[in-house]
Amino acid sequence: MTTQEIKVPEIGDFKNVPVIEVLVKPGDRIAPEQALVTLESDKATMDIPSPAAGTVVAVALKPGDRVSEGSVILTLET
Repeated sequence: MTTQEIKVPEIGDFKNVPVIEVLVKPGDRIAPEQALVTLESDKATMDIPSPAAGTVVAVALKPGDRVSEGSVILTLET
């Protein structure tokens, strides 16, 4: 098993987007495409999906944090 950091993917021209909900916690088993966090831009809310299956080791975000493309969401053991 290996660990990898899951980061915010390309989300358009948005920067410093607020995290409104964290949908997973350490110990959760997640599937590919499962929503990890919900972000709120000026125009819409968006769920950020997991690119891989695995177990959440640590979550780097909490509601109220602001993120941009490349910000670490969590560490995943695959």
